[in-house]
Amino acid sequence: MKIIKNTIYDLVTSSNGRNTVFEAPNEAKTTYDELKKYIDITYVQLSSLSLNTNDKIGIVLSNSSCMAATFISIASNFISCPLNPLFTKEEFKFYFEDLDLKVVIIEENKSTLAREAANDLDIRIINLKSKSLNKITSLDIDITDKNLVVNNEYSDKNIAMILHTSGTTSRPKMVPLTHKNLIASAKNISHTLKLNINDKCLNIMPMFHIHGLIAATLAPIYSGGSIIIPSGFDALQFFKWINDFKPTWYTAVPTMHQTILARSERNKEIIQNNPLKFIRSSSASLPSIVMEKLENTFKTSVIESYGMTEAAHQMTSNPLPPKKRKAGFVGIEAGPEVALLKNKKIIKKISNVEGQIIIRGDNVTEGYLNNEKANSESFYNGWFLTGDEGIFDEEGYLKISGRIKEIINRGGEKISPKEIDEILMDHEYVQQAVAFSVPHEKLGEDLSAAVVLKENTNCSEEELKNYCKSRLTKFKIPRKILILSAIPKGPTGKLQRIGLADKLGIK
Repeated sequence: MKIIKNTIYDLVTSSNGRNTVFEAPNEAKTTYDELKKYIDITYVQLSSLSLNTNDKIGIVLSNSSCMAATFISIASNFISCPLNPLFTKEEFKFYFEDLDLKVVIIEENKSTLAREAANDLDIRIINLKSKSLNKITSLDIDITDKNLVVNNEYSDKNIAMILHTSGTTSRPKMVPLTHKNLIASAKNISHTLKLNINDKCLNIMPMFHIHGLIAATLAPIYSGGSIIIPSGFDALQFFKWINDFKPTWYTAVPTMHQTILARSERNKEIIQNNPLKFIRSSSASLPSIVMEKLENTFKTSVIESYGMTEAAHQMTSNPLPPKKRKAGFVGIEAGPEVALLKNKKIIKKISNVEGQIIIRGDNVTEGYLNNEKANSESFYNGWFLTGDEGIFDEEGYLKISGRIKEIINRGGEKISPKEIDEILMDHEYVQQAVAFSVPHEKLGEDLSAAVVLKENTNCSEEELKNYCKSRLTKFKIPRKILILSAIPKGPTGKLQRIGLADKLGIK
């Protein structure tokens, strides 16, 4: 009998109930049966508060088995709204109001700022009980109506989750994702990576981010596998987790991979004794040199994928061997249809033509909430406009050439900062690099760059500029190259290009 997986609940109930779904440091394992029971209990508890499937429930929890179980439980029957536990009070108030939350779930005795924001807005707080006997716990709700029964009438058209776009230059937009969107993306990722019940993903991505929620949580569950969930990314603990839990793969953003590489030399034995089937990278472009070093260090394949929130994460991906992986490319179609838009003409997989990347498919949102202007600007004849520029090669592999909003116009000369990143990253002493726009009175925009050098190396700004002169035309050479101990990152660990000049105090 073919098992239908139309909803989040179906994913959980279609797996062998005795198999492990979650593991975490200092926690007992959680089985699929235990997760199903948690979903059922949570539904009854929240329904006793007269909440229904259209109500939005905030989740302010750090990475853990409890966070994963709570997200899945809320998404199964209500609208889950995972939020960054490190927000400021004002950020919590903005997101709480924007989402029009009915309740917010917060770990007992944690997240003071989220509690203050909820109290200011008169939003009910539900405590997630402190862990008991290292097992996933329950919500602090006394069930008043003992006759409530579990609702198994789930629809794939219901909204399962709402996330906000990053909102670097304007008000963040709300992205509603249905069960259909999430299941389609989990299926796409699972099939791309050929996941099975024996696979274990080490989830070091934050679980308020689409990458951590879908690629590192729902995709393994789609295949009946398991997820290792530490409390967050910690470079000092990463290799210990590899040694203790024996994952078969992990997924991360490029800055995390670079940090892991920096500690790999002293952990050669662990790497050798715990081989990974593959490593996945997504959510930002992976420099070719980092991909090469990862593959050489871990003796495995690095699979770079291209994703975004509006697509419930994955859009394209490099395939597993024996098919080709191409450094600098984000792969081939891996779920939705992918095409280019140029001069209002839709172009499919024609090499040497650059255009805006557009997508459509079951994993793609139907539109932003309460934002007609954004919807009119973001869709074209049923296709979603990603805002990224790209080009297909002759084999259908997609290369992202730049983000439309990030393209720098330096006195009429257009510069893709991603190209500058790649050149700087090729320098033998450079660990990280990001080029960015700086306002200029005469040119409109000027180009600067920030770099972090590798440990025990030394290099001056002038030396880096001379290096760029040998690789770049004159107008593409950064006016300033700042040598920093660390480059400011966003909450998910991504280097944030837009707004970097302000953060670094450059005028």
